[in-house]
Amino acid sequence: MESIAVLYPVLATLAAYAVGSLSFAVIVSRVMGLNDPRTYGSKNPGATNVLRSGSKAAAIVTLLLDALKGWLPVVLVKWYGARYGLAEGTLALVGLAAFLGHLYPVFFRFVGGKGVATALGVIVGINPLLGLAVGASFGIVVFFSRYVSLASMVAAVFAPVYYVFGDGLAWYEDNRVLLSMAVMSGLLVWRHYENINRLLKGTESRLGQKKTG
Repeated sequence: MESIAVLYPVLATLAAYAVGSLSFAVIVSRVMGLNDPRTYGSKNPGATNVLRSGSKAAAIVTLLLDALKGWLPVVLVKWYGARYGLAEGTLALVGLAAFLGHLYPVFFRFVGGKGVATALGVIVGINPLLGLAVGASFGIVVFFSRYVSLASMVAAVFAPVYYVFGDGLAWYEDNRVLLSMAVMSGLLVWRHYENINRLLKGTESRLGQKKTG
C-alpha cells in the first residue's frame, strides 16, 4: 500500500493535466454550432475570442468551464487529499498541471489558450478571498482601460504578491504553492507577448471592439 501511495501525487497531477487539456472554447463552439475559435480573431481558444463569434452565451459557458477545470483539481485535493497523504505540495502541482493543460492540451495537439480563466479557477481553489482580490484587480483594470489583455497580465502579476502579503491564516504558507503561482503568472504574461507588442504600438483591441486579425 505504501508503494501505491507514493504514486498518488503523480496520478493526481496527471489527472489535473488531463482535465486542464479539455479546450472548452473548441468544445463549446462545436456543440453550439459555431466556428472553431482557432480560425478567427486572435485564433486563441479562449472565452474572449469565442465572444468574437457573436455568441455571448458561448463565451460565458467557455469562461465558466475553463475556470472550473482549474478550480476542481485543487479543491478535490483540499477536500479529500489528506486521506491519501496529499498535502500542499500536491495542491501546488495539480493547480499548475491544470493550467499547463490549458496552455498545452494533449487532446488538441498541444495548442491551447492563454490560461486566464483557468489560472483564476486555480487561485479561487487555493483560497476564495485570494481569488476575489485577483478578480477585483482584473475588473478594475478592464473597467478603466477596456483592455482585457492588460487586465489579465496585471492580475497575474499581482496574484503572487497578494499571496505573500495576505493573512497567513487564510493563505497557504507552503512555498511550493507560491512557486506554482509565480510560474503561472510568468507563463500567463509570456503567452500575452503579442498583446504586449500591440499595446506598445497602440493597436490592441479594446473590450467590445471587433477584431479582424
